[in-house]
Amino acid sequence: MNGMSAEEYRTVYWPKLESAVDQLLTQSPLEHISISYEQIYSHVYKCVCQQHSELLYNDLMWKIRCHLERVSSMLQASPAECFIENFNVALTQYIAALHCIVPVFIYMNKFYIETKLNRDLRDDLMKLFSDHVAEKHVHTLLPLLQNAHSMPFQVKPSTMASVVKGLYSLRPDWVPLAPALFSRFIPQIHPPALESQLPFYAAQDKKLQLELSQNGFCRGDQSRKRASEES
Repeated sequence: MNGMSAEEYRTVYWPKLESAVDQLLTQSPLEHISISYEQIYSHVYKCVCQQHSELLYNDLMWKIRCHLERVSSMLQASPAECFIENFNVALTQYIAALHCIVPVFIYMNKFYIETKLNRDLRDDLMKLFSDHVAEKHVHTLLPLLQNAHSMPFQVKPSTMASVVKGLYSLRPDWVPLAPALFSRFIPQIHPPALESQLPFYAAQDKKLQLELSQNGFCRGDQSRKRASEES
């Protein structure tokens, strides 16, 4: 294998990798893009073999950090009524991109990140999202989620579940900020209930049933139809 200078890496190989990463980060989950994954893997392999692992890692992290800062800015400008859905789109799109990015950079992960940094590429990239997007907006997002949860179907249940589970996967230590909300979507995050707490849980269940009935849902209605549709 011919030697690769730092200049060649910077002018030939990284621009190709940067362009591919950019496409992967910005594509929608259902969109098909014409990228040669074999070629990306080959470029990564050559960069690592030619002792440019550190450069490649730093460039990749910089590229994704810049992307996430733009995502955060777009969320900052998002109206409250669209914020939960927009956050969900951003997180879902990012995770979909990682499903492609992590495998093609696996050689760098194995022979540089795991070996020299004692970390994992996917963990590092998820931490970037946590630090540069989620942490900046979690104190806006959680009250909106709590409010939406108190009014059933204001936000799609699948979106609510996706966002809450996503936040938990990023930072489990956020649970104390909204324990009731997280416990609705994450099983067994609280210790087993004590007998002395049963009246409290019964009261919580009664409150939820009352909220549902006030919004037109009949208890025991397995078809989930509104009460008005049954009249």
